[in-house]
Amino acid sequence: METVSDGIPPFQRFLDTHREDVWRFLVSFAGPAEAEDCFQETFIAALRAYPRLRRDSNLRAWVLTIAHRKALDAHRARARRAVPVAEPDAAQPLAAPSRPERDDGLWAAVGALPPRQRSAVVLRFLADLAHRDIAAAIGCSEDAARRSLHEGLTTLRKAVAA
Repeated sequence: METVSDGIPPFQRFLDTHREDVWRFLVSFAGPAEAEDCFQETFIAALRAYPRLRRDSNLRAWVLTIAHRKALDAHRARARRAVPVAEPDAAQPLAAPSRPERDDGLWAAVGALPPRQRSAVVLRFLADLAHRDIAAAIGCSEDAARRSLHEGLTTLRKAVAA
């Protein structure tokens, strides 16, 4: 079995290299409220599995696959949680946004996509993955990943044009 000393970088370097891609993916896929927990769970799982990686592993696709699965777990858990029904306290002011303005209509349309299409769109445009890496991350064939991306983009174009 190949180990870390056989050509895979130390975990800290791996973390430093891929943390931004994983964070952007998780914020886009799981939402800002779930992203931090998913991020931590992703890298804990990666740390546990890291010594067993093969030298020829695509580290970026591998860690984004883990992130995708953690985001799906968070989505499933969110669906099981109780929904609060009381009105929020109007006396508490909202915090100023720390990020540039985003197109909420577009992100709402992305969020409304079926999970596989949403994953394909996010992995392609936020993580800049190739189709084969998208396929590996979402667990399908390359042709299915291409189709999911195409269908997701077609749906988004219609939503934005409306």
